[in-house]
Amino acid sequence: MESRLHDGDHQALRLWLRLLACTTRIEDQIRQRLRNDFGTTLPRFDLLAQLERSPDGLTMRELSQRLMVTGGNVTGITDQLEAEGLVVREPHPSDRRSVTVRLTPAGRRQFKRMAATHEGWIVELLAGWSPEEKTQVYALLAGLKGHLAQLDAARR
Repeated sequence: MESRLHDGDHQALRLWLRLLACTTRIEDQIRQRLRNDFGTTLPRFDLLAQLERSPDGLTMRELSQRLMVTGGNVTGITDQLEAEGLVVREPHPSDRRSVTVRLTPAGRRQFKRMAATHEGWIVELLAGWSPEEKTQVYALLAGLKGHLAQLDAARR
């Protein structure tokens, strides 16, 4: 029984390392392509993506939480994007101590161009799987995501 438990743990560890290796390789490709094709970084792309999903804008704190980075990181990226005219900071409608960040029309256009190209890259990078395999992996990862959410909730 003990060796079987150990083998299962070893299998879980191997799976984790494989997931990490694949994620890292895909992320490296995306980072390089964003830099080469658009002169931007993945964190900047991710911030623009969050704002695209929230047309009314997000506070700096909301951006920090959604991107899972520090407030300082969000401030630095927002400063750059604002200087380029891609985002704007506006007073928060109900909290005078806070600001809302939203895409400018130029930011929306730029993000749409990048997002369309980004999707093509993802299709290319995952082309080794059939549609059925993608569906299976997606379902398995959805189950894992749910399990992890339960673990997070239990720890709070």
